[in-house]
Amino acid sequence: MRPDLAKSYGQHRLPRYTSYPTAPHFSMLVCESDYQTWLKSLGAQQSASIYVHVPFCRSMCWYCGCHTSVTKRQEPIEIYAAGLRTEAYLVAETVGRRQPISHIHFGGGTPTIMTPETFADLVSSLRYCFAVLPDAEIAVEIDPRMLSEPMAEALGYCGVSRASLGIQSFDPVVQQGINRLQSFGQTATSVDRLRRAGVERINFDLLYGLPLQTVASCLDTVAKCLDLHPDRFSVFGYAHIPSFKKHQRKIDASALPDSVTRHHQSETIAKALVDAGYVRVGIDHFALPDDNLAQARREGWLRRNFQGYTDDSADALIGLGASAIGRMQQGFVANAVSTKHYLARIAEDRLATAKGYLLTDDDRFHGEIIERIMCDLAVDLSETSRRYGRDPSSAVVDRYRLDSLIADGVVAIDDGQLSVAAGAEFLARAVASAFDAHLPRSGAIHSQAV
Repeated sequence: MRPDLAKSYGQHRLPRYTSYPTAPHFSMLVCESDYQTWLKSLGAQQSASIYVHVPFCRSMCWYCGCHTSVTKRQEPIEIYAAGLRTEAYLVAETVGRRQPISHIHFGGGTPTIMTPETFADLVSSLRYCFAVLPDAEIAVEIDPRMLSEPMAEALGYCGVSRASLGIQSFDPVVQQGINRLQSFGQTATSVDRLRRAGVERINFDLLYGLPLQTVASCLDTVAKCLDLHPDRFSVFGYAHIPSFKKHQRKIDASALPDSVTRHHQSETIAKALVDAGYVRVGIDHFALPDDNLAQARREGWLRRNFQGYTDDSADALIGLGASAIGRMQQGFVANAVSTKHYLARIAEDRLATAKGYLLTDDDRFHGEIIERIMCDLAVDLSETSRRYGRDPSSAVVDRYRLDSLIADGVVAIDDGQLSVAAGAEFLARAVASAFDAHLPRSGAIHSQAV
């Protein structure tokens, strides 16, 4: 571990690079008519994936950076689910056929806040509107505090094959500091219910950098998680941006660890997982060696999207729901953020597109370099530049940052081959940012680099 590097670069605010360009660069220059044209241009055999956003929770976790709201009633959720079904019909109607679908991901919020019947109806609608492939992965994000046995059975009945369980930390002191009380017993019960229902692939989501969190409590959380034998872990750093998410103001900022401590927590978790037999994938995912994600990492086809690292190789991503983002070959599209505005558009039988981004050749060039750095911790700058008809020197946007990283031993470039040094994986975002043509003029507030 390199705490000196964590101190030097850790306070920098940088994108997570789950897309390029990142969402703050989207604008209303891309609108519904553009999205309609893009959907109609999808090839009949072109694979696509679907992201479904469910922006409701029963209580607000103070660390949350997602677009979600709290409701105690079921009626708003039922109305919203009807909107999702209608949007699916509208998209399919625009495409003009049942597009092949290889992945479906339900995110939130808490997707399992729907009743089992409502969830089953929604999945049936997706299968009716799209040609969901027999081996398609259907994944759902789950709050273990909210998973009933009937809901677990419904997930299995609907063909859900992967569940991502939010854990964050089992330390009760940390849980009090983030307003998320969740026992190990609740989590173990949810895992058991899912596996008995036929949902065999289990992911755990952990956070470091939380208030009052310590290295010891991180290790204790990992040890408890390992007892449940998940297939994957995602280990994210908490992004404290109270100006963007007002509920984060309830977190005591003075109790947050500094960048060096965050780095120590992150790398201690990573070492514990690697020692337990998990393969490190990119900067923040870990998977068992026989998991698809580890295979994608080994064979060089790992991708990065709005859910993080993925083995999804689909050419297009269709976003359904308020604030959902999709990607077509031409660019990105984003739906209206608020459920009110989203449902109003759907009620008019219109796509809910509010903004987007039309990709340029320059975006594709820099985007490929950044994605390979984030996924492979390496990139062939010479070969990539050749394919785009570019001079390799034009790839670098921030020469000062790159030279600093080279001088500090974070990255090396040899005969056009860039590679991130072993032990410096946590700085991949800093390396990628040297190739980000949009960052110098971005006014967006991003999370800490470490």
